[in-house]
Amino acid sequence: MEIAENAALVVVDVQRGFEDTGFWGPRNNPGADGNIAALIDVWQSSGRPVVFVRHDSVRADSPLRAGSAGNGFKPYVEERRGKGAGPELLVTKTVNSAFLGEPDLGAWLTSAGIRQLVLAGIQTNMCVETTARMGGNLGYDVVVAYDATYTFDLVGPFGWRLGADEVGRASAVSLHGGGFARVVTTEEVVAGVRG
Repeated sequence: MEIAENAALVVVDVQRGFEDTGFWGPRNNPGADGNIAALIDVWQSSGRPVVFVRHDSVRADSPLRAGSAGNGFKPYVEERRGKGAGPELLVTKTVNSAFLGEPDLGAWLTSAGIRQLVLAGIQTNMCVETTARMGGNLGYDVVVAYDATYTFDLVGPFGWRLGADEVGRASAVSLHGGGFARVVTTEEVVAGVRG
């Protein structure tokens, strides 16, 4: 897999509030946090740009609400911020897509000549998927490191319930099969960076 010299790693919503299993329920991909950390390390050591995205929920009952302890990045992300050799951006948002946050992610990418995005973070089927879909629609070469994402059990219409593994796989199939992004493993991405 080819990873561009200026490909941006977009780390989506890796926030403390997602540790609240009483709110979110069971999750999948138990190794995701380790894979996210590994991707940040590889990006920072190679001088590639990293975008950290934070969801500032406006819902009063959300563990991610702005101003709450859960709104902050998980410690392993926070301790890596500002440590890379390349450019870094913090995007805050109140909706699912990082392209609809502040500052304007698309404008930042365009000004830097970046055309390839590698996505990791939480939740696979929510903010990661929405950002990937918008990125694909906007013409970016989008790569999703699937095992560096995770999600939770979900209830949909008609009482339908899907476990986190099923939800994650459905998201990956939609993104990859629908042509929005290439869904790969962290190992494939790291190998592409190290060339």
